[in-house]
Amino acid sequence: MIDLRSDTVTKPTRGMLEAMFKAEVGDDVFGEDPTANLLQEKVAKLLGKEDSLFVASGTMANQLSLRAHTQPGDEIILERNSHVFNSESGGGAALSGVQFYLLEGDRGVLDPSRIEKVIRDSSDHHRPATRLIWIENTHNRGGGSVYPLEVVKEIFRVARKNNLLVYMDGARLLNAAISLGVDPKEYTQYVDSTILCLSKGLGAPVGSMVAGSSEFINRVHRFRKMFGGGMRQIGYLAAAGIYALDHHVERLAEDHTNAKRLAEAISEFKSFKIDPKNFQTNIIHFEIIGQGMDSKVVVSKLKDKGVLVLPRDDRSIRAVTHLGVDKDDIEEVISIMKKLFS
Repeated sequence: MIDLRSDTVTKPTRGMLEAMFKAEVGDDVFGEDPTANLLQEKVAKLLGKEDSLFVASGTMANQLSLRAHTQPGDEIILERNSHVFNSESGGGAALSGVQFYLLEGDRGVLDPSRIEKVIRDSSDHHRPATRLIWIENTHNRGGGSVYPLEVVKEIFRVARKNNLLVYMDGARLLNAAISLGVDPKEYTQYVDSTILCLSKGLGAPVGSMVAGSSEFINRVHRFRKMFGGGMRQIGYLAAAGIYALDHHVERLAEDHTNAKRLAEAISEFKSFKIDPKNFQTNIIHFEIIGQGMDSKVVVSKLKDKGVLVLPRDDRSIRAVTHLGVDKDDIEEVISIMKKLFS
């Protein structure tokens, strides 16, 4: 099978497995796992923050950060298609007692001027207190869209002007940085905290990182324990993360190239509608316009030929390139799609 459902389906490479096998470990709850400590120092430096912490998943990273930054009753401004709102089981309400103020973005990217208009007047006790501006980069449901640096900078300016914090769900932050050809610190200098997933394009089997000030990470650490996320000999997993950061960052550009090639090919099929110019990283979305077809039909036809994709809704499909898919696989997918849909 050529699996294009997500970049979470990657498996450790031989080199990564060897690094995991050789990892020196200790009890991380006691702060004694040397490999976990090394990874946390490495990520803090990479993202230009004082400290970072290893957690089990991107969802846990988001929820811990939300809890650490807020008090129950606070309001968070975010784009309406954000992962934290749509795909985390209502965790913001259940675990942190916060509410979301949803704005429409351009493929997930928020307009700073619209943010400023909806910030609550903190002197009016009838209203919730705006506490945090939440951005997602790259934006999953936006088709891997990348926040322009100047937009992030302006959002940060708006936040500081109004005494607010800025958080970046940077699960695929390195995809954004590679796409723009910038150091990730060019982004993270304009946010108070961020996360980075190791188990997506970077190819590690498990784990995400939360990064921010030492005070913030101390709070995240407390809530990680509260939420049941304190693990023991996590150095085996941390070693995979270190290997990924050392060997799999620059190669993200290959995923972007493969996604663009696939998007360009799909744009030529009469059964689908897609604008290849919209796709900047490794996630592509395409609409079904052919008669007698819906997403279930397309997914089933492709699966029968050895290609896995995900339906977004009844009339659109998502495909994601990653470490486990090379350019020959993409050409095979294009050939299969030509036979089925052109």
